[in-house]
Amino acid sequence: MNPLTLMTLNANLAKLMIDTQAVMTLRLLGMAGALPQTRGEDARMVNEKGPAMAKAYQAATKAAFAGGTPDQIFSAAMVPVSKKVSANRKRLTK
Repeated sequence: MNPLTLMTLNANLAKLMIDTQAVMTLRLLGMAGALPQTRGEDARMVNEKGPAMAKAYQAATKAAFAGGTPDQIFSAAMVPVSKKVSANRKRLTK
C-alpha cells in the first residue's frame, strides 16, 4: 500500500466518522424535541441499518473474492455505508 492510498483511506474514514457523529447528534436532538423531526424518523433510523450493512458486507466480500488488498476490501465496505450516512446528514440538515 502506498502512502497516498493510506491517506485517502484515512480521509474517507474520517469523513465517515464526522458524518456519523453529526447524524447521531441531529437524531438525538430530534428525539429530545430540540429540533424538528419528520414523522417516522426513529423507525427509519432502525430500519436502514440492516440493508446498509448487508450492502457493505456484499461489497467487501466481492472485493475479497476478486483478490483485493485489505485496504481495497475496507474501502469497498465503506462506500455503501458512507453514501447512506452522507445522505442522512444532508437530509437532516435541511
